[in-house]
Amino acid sequence: MLVTGHPYVDIWQAVKPAAVGIREWPTVPRGTDWKTGICAALRWGEPADGWRRVLAGVRSYRELETPLIGAVERLIDFVTIGEE
Repeated sequence: MLVTGHPYVDIWQAVKPAAVGIREWPTVPRGTDWKTGICAALRWGEPADGWRRVLAGVRSYRELETPLIGAVERLIDFVTIGEE
């Protein structure tokens, strides 16, 4: 068994802000749906519109924050041990 994770409220937050043309991810008040709050703060429309912006901004792992990449690598290493 492996228990791992990442420090992000939502996977969008693991995308480097510059990749989607912003300086930083806005703060969303507790109790507010994160994607809805982000889209409202950035005037991106609905979460589906925001998702399209995030997808368009990420072209490689270089646009992702290091803690997410590390968590994914730990998971891959764990599930592939002995599979050489």
